[in-house]
Amino acid sequence: MKNELVLLLIILIPIIGALVLPLISRISAAFRNGFSFAVIAFSFALSFLLLPLALKNQVITIFKDFPLGFNFVFTADSLAVGMAIVVSFISALIVLYSFDYIKHYENQNEYYPMVVLFLGAMMGLVFSGNLILLYVFWEVTAVTSWRLIGFFRKKEHVLAADKAFLVTVFGSLLMLLGFIRMYQETGSFDLFTIREVVKLHPISNLTIALILAGIFSKSATLPFHTWLPDAGVAPSPITALLHAAVLVKIGVYVFARIFIATIPISLSWHTIIPVIAGLSALVSAGAALVDTDLKRIIAYSTISQIGFIFLGFSLSNEIGIAGGLLFILMHGLAKAGLFLCAGIIEQNTKTKDITQLGGLFQAMPVTAVSFLFCAFSVMGIPPFGGFFSKYMIISGTLQKGHLAIAAAFLFGALLTILYLFRAFNLVFLGERKNPSLSVKEGSPLMLICVASFALLSLLGGIFIAFPNQIAQITAQQIMGIK
Repeated sequence: MKNELVLLLIILIPIIGALVLPLISRISAAFRNGFSFAVIAFSFALSFLLLPLALKNQVITIFKDFPLGFNFVFTADSLAVGMAIVVSFISALIVLYSFDYIKHYENQNEYYPMVVLFLGAMMGLVFSGNLILLYVFWEVTAVTSWRLIGFFRKKEHVLAADKAFLVTVFGSLLMLLGFIRMYQETGSFDLFTIREVVKLHPISNLTIALILAGIFSKSATLPFHTWLPDAGVAPSPITALLHAAVLVKIGVYVFARIFIATIPISLSWHTIIPVIAGLSALVSAGAALVDTDLKRIIAYSTISQIGFIFLGFSLSNEIGIAGGLLFILMHGLAKAGLFLCAGIIEQNTKTKDITQLGGLFQAMPVTAVSFLFCAFSVMGIPPFGGFFSKYMIISGTLQKGHLAIAAAFLFGALLTILYLFRAFNLVFLGERKNPSLSVKEGSPLMLICVASFALLSLLGGIFIAFPNQIAQITAQQIMGIK
């Protein structure tokens, strides 16, 4: 199979699959579920096939020229392929978990097509080599996430979905203005052409600021962060999908694609971006420390950890960028596990309020240990995977001489330990607040999924050499070193 065809299938299979799923849903629920998982798993397998070529710096491109600067171009390099693998793998496990979680609710025939279409849009965005094409897929993710956040259709759920949609779309419109200005300044929307032009003609600060606004809104970074905790009203598989590997990671991916691999930004931005990321990390960590809603605490944690990734990417040194890339994987695995554990807790106790829980370890040992393992990775406790990525980012910060910024993020890491241990203590330890409530573990399939994320969070650190090597090679390639 030609590599170009493989690339095209990675994008088209989930998009086409989403379109035929409503018809498949009429046949049987089991067929619908299996088909949804198979589509996502197939995209993962095909993405993995391209990894050896990408790591050898072989770029696969599909190109079709159109008028007015729009080129239909998809490009598979190590950055895109690595992101596609992370997204599709975590999404596949989340869909598997959904089989038992979602079966109790209505709107299932909308849920699976939206999830699969969401993944297809992500794949299209990841491989887009043209800014307008990237923007189209960016907006498709906004529409699908809007429907998924409002899955339960209650008034507060619909309002939360509307808020997420309005904030992210407002940011994306600013980003579109930035793309249009980019065209005015470079004469192209094609990323390869832009990269060559900006070597002689730097991009204006206004253009950079507009694009960053869109990136920050999608990644729920200060001051666009408030929509993400409110999105916790969605089903737990959806919050895992949005917070862990897919939606909020779009922003950091596009940052790497545009501001590392394509456009070198000025020295002042290398100070401004870490300051914004640091403020976002500290403010959200403080909010997580006082909130009592389990899913909101984990959501605030996501905002805080995204700050670490932005810090790594803004450093423009190899260790910082590689640390940011590695953290996309490690945070995705651990945070997906935390949200899926929260889903088991919520379904079985009928509450997300950690002050109303307690003493669940004995009734939910697998969920408790899985939650703890994933929390250890997010905290950055060795030998879990999150430790190594955070260590690399802080090392890159010190290498750049940013002592104050490194200290701020180390304080943020300390807050992460405090609020996650607080949540674990109030949920799983101590005495049961409501002894009359019958509590049990999730289904075997749900437990397999959360245990898999927990185990991978640990193994990712024990066998860190392989993912770290991929991150290092990718960092070198997008920096133009290799």
